[in-house]
Amino acid sequence: MYVNIATLNKISQVGLSHLKDIYKIVDDVQSAHGILVRSQDMHSMEFSDNLLAIARAGAGVNNIPTDKCAEQGIVVFNTPGANANAVKELVLAGMLLAARHIPAALTWASSLEENVSAAVEKGKSQFAGTEIMGKTLGIVGLGAIGKKVAEAASSLGMEISGYDPFFSGSLENVTIYDDIKEMLAGCDYVTIHVPATDSTKGMFGSDLFDSMKESAVLLNFSRDKLVNESQLLEALDAGKIAAYVTDFPNDGLVDKDKVILLPHLGASTAEAEDNCATMAVEQLMDYFENGNIRNSVNFPAADLGPKGDKSRVSLFVPASCVDSYLNADEFAGVKVLKSAGGARGDWGYVLLELDTSEGYSLMTYGSNIIKSRIW
Repeated sequence: MYVNIATLNKISQVGLSHLKDIYKIVDDVQSAHGILVRSQDMHSMEFSDNLLAIARAGAGVNNIPTDKCAEQGIVVFNTPGANANAVKELVLAGMLLAARHIPAALTWASSLEENVSAAVEKGKSQFAGTEIMGKTLGIVGLGAIGKKVAEAASSLGMEISGYDPFFSGSLENVTIYDDIKEMLAGCDYVTIHVPATDSTKGMFGSDLFDSMKESAVLLNFSRDKLVNESQLLEALDAGKIAAYVTDFPNDGLVDKDKVILLPHLGASTAEAEDNCATMAVEQLMDYFENGNIRNSVNFPAADLGPKGDKSRVSLFVPASCVDSYLNADEFAGVKVLKSAGGARGDWGYVLLELDTSEGYSLMTYGSNIIKSRIW
């Protein structure tokens, strides 16, 4: 029997090549047990009872109704870090674009029609910029991408400051701040690398712009919703910050002075697409074959390693019921050998390995189990 996998958007063949023979790519989403997706909006989709998992070949999951999936026992995976190097390189490019006024210089140079050499020598001074060596870069969010940006920028001679309320410990060559405003006050460049959530929406607004240097450049290669656009434009017009570089253009930012727009190129490299697809495929297979969950955004991690000859059962339950199953000595009258899982939000996931190989005899459901699967 095949495990049906549907693909939304174009998924890297390098990633798909990792699928084992038991997996079959299908066009009919309603028959799919798993879905691989990149950017297609899934919020209006109705999910069939066949669907068990969705894997996003990328980090952001704004296009997936994760809460709805949790209620239906559908695990949503993402691939954090798989495109980190691609984004890191574009952040460095963004700093250089702003520092050397390259977009305006390119446009001007392309407009020259005659006596080009003379015109260049006469007019190039209008694009004189600064070097990034010796400047201070502030990194908001010290996850996979933020860390790579810090390492690369430091190797280019920049001073690195970092802010992340969820980060503990230290990073080489990075001064960690507990107060974001204190960090911003000393930064020549500021780059954002945090997820878009209700708590981070519009986090960069007038309050933080007032804390930045007037010569500072803000870079956003994370999500557009993190910046309050109207307050950003007011800050740029008032000279409170020098420039904004973003990978998320929209109608309100087009043709604005001091704004450099890139067409969402952050993960648009062959290497990043291959890495994201490979990671997504491997996570799906680990779940379908072993019940393990790695990098889910709506259920907790659970890892019992590769499945041997013992049966496993996965249980999707309300968060309040997790401990009773996680700590149980028996399930359906069979001894529990190992367990993993936990709660995330309102829902929980419990993976049990049982002292039997007869999985078909374990189809015993409790009234609080929203979905169960047996291996």
